[in-house]
Amino acid sequence: MARCYPTEDRSKVVQAILSIFPDAVIDGDDEIIARTSSFEHFSEMLQKQRIRSAARSALRRSMMPGSIRFNLNKQVATIGKISFSEECRPLGDIVVEVSCEDPEGLIDSIAPLPVKEGPK
Repeated sequence: MARCYPTEDRSKVVQAILSIFPDAVIDGDDEIIARTSSFEHFSEMLQKQRIRSAARSALRRSMMPGSIRFNLNKQVATIGKISFSEECRPLGDIVVEVSCEDPEGLIDSIAPLPVKEGPK
């Protein structure tokens, strides 16, 4: 979900969401709701940006029983990047709410721990 303020172009807010969740179905005008069941692209972006460890920390802080709720910087998303928000931004954030039975397992699948190689 992301608020679209009067000073913003709705299509750019929608594009910011779709840059992270390309399979999302979009609805709404002032409050844009996006629904998806796929975190594959999000996970790939975390790996490509090399922020899986930071993402794990942010996601773990956002865990609740049966869900995860975190914020992503909307302006950073417009350039196709992921940046977790810990504070409110003037133009708001993309608020991601995930309902799941096993939040810890979902985090492990989205941002797996790096595999350490042994001595060669």
